[in-house]
Amino acid sequence: MSASFAPRLSVLMCVHNEEARLPSCLERLGFADELVVVLDRCTDGSKAIVEAAIARVGAGRIIEGAFPLEGDRRNAALDAATGDWMLEVDADEHIPEGLAAEILHTIATSRFDRHPLRVDNIIGDTLVRHGWGAHFGTSQVDRLTRRHVKRWGGQRVHPEVTYQGSRGPVLVTPFLHYVDRNISDMIRRLDGYSTARARDLRDAGIDEGLGRNIRRVFSRFYKCYVRRHGYREGQWGFLIALMAGLYPLLSHLKARLERE
Repeated sequence: MSASFAPRLSVLMCVHNEEARLPSCLERLGFADELVVVLDRCTDGSKAIVEAAIARVGAGRIIEGAFPLEGDRRNAALDAATGDWMLEVDADEHIPEGLAAEILHTIATSRFDRHPLRVDNIIGDTLVRHGWGAHFGTSQVDRLTRRHVKRWGGQRVHPEVTYQGSRGPVLVTPFLHYVDRNISDMIRRLDGYSTARARDLRDAGIDEGLGRNIRRVFSRFYKCYVRRHGYREGQWGFLIALMAGLYPLLSHLKARLERE
């Protein structure tokens, strides 16, 4: 395919006060044709950092506003992008050169409508590859999609996603996700996830029951620690499985016992 007919790639980001992590993320996105960034209630220096990155890329757009729901801000980025393909990236993620080259090759040759990407999750300085899942992390995500293929739902945390078209093979090179700095970060993330999920449950009038969620502690722990080989990661794998098991139970208890 000649350069004049090469598909255009839009890289999409949603940002809330990420001035510390944005530079190292954005400096790896020079392969994009367009950079679209949603600034959600930012009060730090994120905007200036993004403006400089858009100037380097040569095309892009900043959308500023208040987006309490994750799906709304991600859909705002999808709607504003003009590329043929969309790549969603978060501020705590790095796209290696090998993956960038693989993405460009894929969008130039693919017959499919979306492709999953592998994730290498890093806690502190430790690469933890096994045991992720059950809404507390993932080792694979559908982040590379053609335009108008993907829509996000209206939930506060882990919004449902709908797709059109066909799913292609997973790309080989993983991106790096600096998911937590330490165990305290992991606990704070569990607290934030369960609070947001509790609000979704209250809004929808859903009561999944205490007994069911107690059983989920064990089933989700087993899924992450055994079926997804978290045991290979030693105590980190145990901790991830524990957090995954506690997430639905804490969400239920917060929904039933709290009002906000």
